[in-house]
Amino acid sequence: MTLHVLDIESRDVTAEALGLVVNAETPLPLAELTITHGDDRVTLAVLGASHAVTASAAGSRITEQVSCDAVQAGGRPLPVSDSASGYRFDSTTDTVDRTHLEQTADWLRRQATEVDGWICGAFPGDHTALTALTAAKDSGGWVWQTWHLYPGDKGGVIVKTRSRWQP
Repeated sequence: MTLHVLDIESRDVTAEALGLVVNAETPLPLAELTITHGDDRVTLAVLGASHAVTASAAGSRITEQVSCDAVQAGGRPLPVSDSASGYRFDSTTDTVDRTHLEQTADWLRRQATEVDGWICGAFPGDHTALTALTAAKDSGGWVWQTWHLYPGDKGGVIVKTRSRWQP
């Protein structure tokens, strides 16, 4: 079970502040999960309402960070898509009503407590303030997905990302 109830305020408080940086040093995580497949591994890390992923396969390594610190670390504002050398990143940002936000938060909490390969960080203040990640081995590389939930007064924002890396 990898649902972590974190007793720390979220650093990333709006989806608009998120950026992406690839192959930079990753910050210390608040919680992490490592999945191995033979000699290959992926580490999914919850940061302050953001995430970092470190994957290795076939002797190669990649890091991905989506956070409010990513631009300062050499990245750029969160793109809808990005690709380079066997790496593909896609993101969506949706404004949703409170019911949709709560249903998504409940589903992510269930995944993290009932399904292997999931991690979820829950932040104080609102039960829908979550960051969740999952990953799986994918023909020589890895594929991972993330959800960042930002509650608001009448609903919230959900940022979803999907990445695929094959060295």
